[in-house]
Amino acid sequence: MSSEGFLKEVQAIGEKFLLKLQKLPKAEPVEIVSFSVVLLFIVTVLVLTIIACSCCCYSCCGCDGHPDPRHRKSQVRPAAH
Repeated sequence: MSSEGFLKEVQAIGEKFLLKLQKLPKAEPVEIVSFSVVLLFIVTVLVLTIIACSCCCYSCCGCDGHPDPRHRKSQVRPAAH
């Protein structure tokens, strides 16, 4: 998929989302609840992804962005006879 096609697809999804938000005040309670559940799921996934990435980056690099020497991998070489 080209970048132009991807942008059109994202724009179409955004327009559908805005249309759904505009119709939400007149929607039935079941639609409101289902929309809220889907929105809560999306927000939860994004927050957990950010937390996971920040924890992974923190454990690898620390706060200052430099690699932690304690986590450096060393090569194991065979012992000489």
